[in-house]
Amino acid sequence: MSTPSLTTAPVALDPTFENVWDEIVWRGLVHVSTDQAALRALLSGDPITYYCGFDPTAPSLHLGNLVQLLTLRRLQLAGHKPLGLVGGSTGLIGDPRPTAERTLNTPETVAEWVDRLRAQVERFLSFDGDNAARLVNNLDWTAPMSAIEFLREIGKHYRVGTMLKKDAVAARLNSDAGISYTEFSYQILQGMDFLELYRQYDCVLQTGGSDQWGNLISGSDLIHKVEGTSVHAIGTPLITNSDGTKFGKSEGNAIWLDAEMCSPYRMFQFWLSTTDADVLDRLKVFTFLTRAEIEEYAALVESEPFRRAAQKRLAREVCATVHGPEATAAVVAASDALFGQGDLAELDAATLRTALEELPNATVAAGTTVVEALVETGLVSSASEARRAISQGGVSLDGERVADDTAVVQGGLPGGVSVLRRGKKTLAGLFVG
Repeated sequence: MSTPSLTTAPVALDPTFENVWDEIVWRGLVHVSTDQAALRALLSGDPITYYCGFDPTAPSLHLGNLVQLLTLRRLQLAGHKPLGLVGGSTGLIGDPRPTAERTLNTPETVAEWVDRLRAQVERFLSFDGDNAARLVNNLDWTAPMSAIEFLREIGKHYRVGTMLKKDAVAARLNSDAGISYTEFSYQILQGMDFLELYRQYDCVLQTGGSDQWGNLISGSDLIHKVEGTSVHAIGTPLITNSDGTKFGKSEGNAIWLDAEMCSPYRMFQFWLSTTDADVLDRLKVFTFLTRAEIEEYAALVESEPFRRAAQKRLAREVCATVHGPEATAAVVAASDALFGQGDLAELDAATLRTALEELPNATVAAGTTVVEALVETGLVSSASEARRAISQGGVSLDGERVADDTAVVQGGLPGGVSVLRRGKKTLAGLFVG
């Protein structure tokens, strides 16, 4: 069987589905929702306005948020009108975590992060045409409201008993940390957002992660009480690996969408390492590949898993979606060259440097011997082991086999770096200064 094309898939819906609801269900994006029959009819009819919120509790969005961004885009491709909400007010509080109270960031920090997140959300939506996206900030309607107005106009519609049953609140109440009134009130603020967007834009659908379900239905319940009408919510599944581990975490570091916080090379390698058990589900959620294309990759995973064709396509697609085709092409070239399928000397200096930062690495002076560099980078444990590896022909520097143990490092690759290899797959980076 031939490998399907590695060109980037067009950002489009799969025409083999009757409507967008059927497609997002097939992609596994509906974990919990309000009435599914009503939702299917709603999304199959005239354009509606819908929203998803992103709180600035960090300077960048991450892969969990990418699920929501792509869901927003799929619904927009079906003709519906997205609202991307960045929470300038809710970000000052933060939704309750199951374990402990959040550290409150300063208003100045939150305002800076609002701007950064708005710029990220903008990249995933279209702002042209009849269903152009809008970006909104909930600080615009929260800041002018006094505490008395908030309690009288919004708070009176909430029952404490119901609020206590929300999963995050219940978890905190049963923990040693407890929960502050500040975080306890978060679900009211999110409910008010949905009400405000319903009033301003006739917004009738909210999407979010299933762990936010209590907050999602806080808004739909509030609208029903205040306006006497029914609106909808969709909770997408939390993405976990097949072995039950958290998705998108690596030694405590999230895979951020900001290239300065997570390089395109690191993101590409993250997706490349996806297991066979997870890769087809990842293709459904994180790419615009069609059902037929994904079925082709399913066959390849079954018949030729060693080729890792599905993982390569996944890495290419997501990296291009997040960082653009040019950055992705540079990353692919770097990945290929580092593993012996390209010319290291032709790589872009910045991409090569960020790639080497993801490898074991060391900073050395020009003229350092390869023996010393092998030890410095941890590729060997001693100078004698380094000499033995060189004598056996198992060491290369910048793609050339090292012939003897007097060879030195000069940083001859773009950007004044070098690549040290022991064996076929063990690499290290050298920053020569």
